[in-house]
Amino acid sequence: MLCVYLKQLFFLQERMSCYLNLALIRENLEVGRFNKNFFKKKMTNKVYVGSLSFDTTEDALKDLFAEAGKVDSVSIIIDKFSGRSKGFAFVEMSSEEEAKKAIEMLNGKELDGRTLIVDEAKPMADKPFKKFSGDRKKFDRKRF
Repeated sequence: MLCVYLKQLFFLQERMSCYLNLALIRENLEVGRFNKNFFKKKMTNKVYVGSLSFDTTEDALKDLFAEAGKVDSVSIIIDKFSGRSKGFAFVEMSSEEEAKKAIEMLNGKELDGRTLIVDEAKPMADKPFKKFSGDRKKFDRKRF
């Protein structure tokens, strides 16, 4: 477990040394007082909006979220094959406080006949590479 923290430490030391107090990290490593939450990111100003109607437009979302504060950008996620909405979007607010306010105000609110799910946007999880098992014997069986 300590090895994982050391890897994260060296990664952060290379990439973000100007933002972290490295002496504090080293001290906590030596004493063994390292908390898993130390490396977690703080809330950003990006908000996830789920359970959208396929007919909802970016302008409608921008107008709705303008009640909570200044909206920097709205992006509805589009399916690349069908060309229509996947039913969720991301709204970027100008500050964290406005994002929190939008989550509190708009979670559970109705838009275009659907109840919205509004939450903090989380980074996309890494998907493990799935390798084909290669078991082709079951396809080569004789049918008779």
